[in-house]
Amino acid sequence: MLLRLLLLFTVVPLVELTLLLVLADATSWQFALCLVLATGIVGALLARHQGLRCWRRVEQKLAAGELPGEPLIDGLMILVAGALLVTPGMLTDLVGFALLLPAFRRIIKRRLKRRFQAHIDVSFPPRDQIIETRVIDVPPEKPE
Repeated sequence: MLLRLLLLFTVVPLVELTLLLVLADATSWQFALCLVLATGIVGALLARHQGLRCWRRVEQKLAAGELPGEPLIDGLMILVAGALLVTPGMLTDLVGFALLLPAFRRIIKRRLKRRFQAHIDVSFPPRDQIIETRVIDVPPEKPE
C-alpha cells in the first residue's frame, strides 16, 4: 500500500509535468495553460451535470424502497472524475473524462465487484438446519 501511495504522489505528478512540458514545447506555454484551464472548467461542469443525474437516480431508488448501490458507486466515480479533472494535467484529465463515460464506469464496476467478491466471504447457515424456538407471552406491566 505504501508503494502505491508513493507512486501516486511522486510518479504521477512527474509524468503529468513531463507531458505538460512536452505539450508546451510542441505548441506554446499559453496553449498548454489554456488547455489545462479549459479541461478543468469543462470537466467540472460535466461532473456536476452527471452528479446531479446520479443523485436523482439515488433518490428514485430510495423512494422505491430499494438500495441505491449502483447509483452510489456511479456517484463516487463521478466525484473522483471531477477531482481528477480539476487537477492540472493531461493524464488525470484522460482518466477523469473516461470516468464520466457510463460505459467505462460499467467496466470499472465489474472489476470492483469481482475484486470485492474475492476478498469478502459471505456465508449463510445451511437451509436444513432447524432452530427450535418458544414464544412466551408476557403480560404488559401495569402503570403505577
